[in-house]
Amino acid sequence: MSTTRNVVVIGAGPAGYVCAIRLAQLGQKVTVVEKEELGGTCLNVGCIPSKALIAAGALMDKVNHATAMGITVKEIKLDVEKLVSWKAGIVTKLTSGIGGLFKNHGVTHVIGKARITGKNSVTVTTADGEKQLSCDDIVIATGSIPSSVPGFDFDGKHVWSSTEALAPDRIPEHLVVIGGGYIGLELGILYRKLGSQVTVVEFTEGALPGQDKDCVKVIERSLKKQKIKLITKTGAKSFEKKKGGKLVVTVESRDGKSDTIECDQILCTVGRRPYSSELGLETVGLKVDKAGFLASDVQMRTEVPNIYAVGDIAGQPMLAHKGSKEGLVAAAVIAGQPEEYDVKCVPAVIFTSPEMASVGLSQDEAKEKGHDVVVGQFPFAASGRAMSLMETEGFIKIVADAKTDEVLGVQMVGPEVTELIAEAALAIEMGATTEDIARTIHAHPTLPEVMMEAAESVHKMAIHIFQKK
Repeated sequence: MSTTRNVVVIGAGPAGYVCAIRLAQLGQKVTVVEKEELGGTCLNVGCIPSKALIAAGALMDKVNHATAMGITVKEIKLDVEKLVSWKAGIVTKLTSGIGGLFKNHGVTHVIGKARITGKNSVTVTTADGEKQLSCDDIVIATGSIPSSVPGFDFDGKHVWSSTEALAPDRIPEHLVVIGGGYIGLELGILYRKLGSQVTVVEFTEGALPGQDKDCVKVIERSLKKQKIKLITKTGAKSFEKKKGGKLVVTVESRDGKSDTIECDQILCTVGRRPYSSELGLETVGLKVDKAGFLASDVQMRTEVPNIYAVGDIAGQPMLAHKGSKEGLVAAAVIAGQPEEYDVKCVPAVIFTSPEMASVGLSQDEAKEKGHDVVVGQFPFAASGRAMSLMETEGFIKIVADAKTDEVLGVQMVGPEVTELIAEAALAIEMGATTEDIARTIHAHPTLPEVMMEAAESVHKMAIHIFQKK
């Protein structure tokens, strides 16, 4: 029977609030300190609002192409104010839901900025002054903030971060997106569907750096179809304001050639950095690395055993669901349970058009780890369900071990793959083989059948495509 401990959780994003609720469920006394809204970046200005707006953009795009189904809509009118209000309503329901869960579980919520003043003490600066909190354990779950590039500091007017892009008062005529990673492409495609001309400037070789190259090729072809201009191997250097609200962005290619792009809005999405400053870490002898991350072990403990780090501050991948898992681990450890962060894989989802998702090892990574690799791939173009949705771009690819048949990784691009990736993650976590997936009856007609056929294709046995043996 564990002793009840007094725990302070700093941050109420997906890592912090999940940790707090689990701590309360395990009988601990919990105080959560959050300087902004409950739910953190994800619920307020990240995952949830972006996906709400992306869903709206996808619906507009669907209606615009519905003539192929015999459905003609004469005029589509976008009410930006109402769209933003609808999105805000979703956010409010979710954040107030967290507040309700805190109340029901007996979690104390303190609004203010926290600073660690000792291994068993936290000072909170509130609107009413400073509040001292004593505790047995501290969980740091402070999340991350957008990064900018020199010459493009966020001003909320000319240069947006993702935060401003998710609460627009207008749809730009021409949006220049600096950064072709997943945030830049998700928002760039959204604004294209809402009517903007979009140009994406990316410093690396292509879109979505670090992602599966075969999947990225599909995305890049789709960008071209959508008339989104992607400029690669090029960096944004500066911008100047012209009369009439116009902006001129100066870019420079890696071989030194300069050019300019005229637009009326800039969106800078070059990544995020952990929020690790002004937390008083030095007071207890904790230091972050050059990227701002705070090291923690498999129990999410930092070098100070009763101080834990979870979520974005604890390192890559900076994903909400990874942070939530870490929060659950820390809560269990604090409550005296023999828990560790022990996962085979963390799925990644990208809400581009088409969508993209991956989990586990890529083909190259599997080879580097010494596996004798075999790959199976099945296209959505051969799926009746995908045809009925008018979304046939893309495929599902399974990377497996040739000797054991164990699924090592799965990469997907196509309709609803952000949902389909869950089956792949479960398969890898359970140590499933491609035969396990292939022998599992998948309902017809559905998109998950593509996963089944991809598993069959590993052994050249897919039914609905021809494969030479």
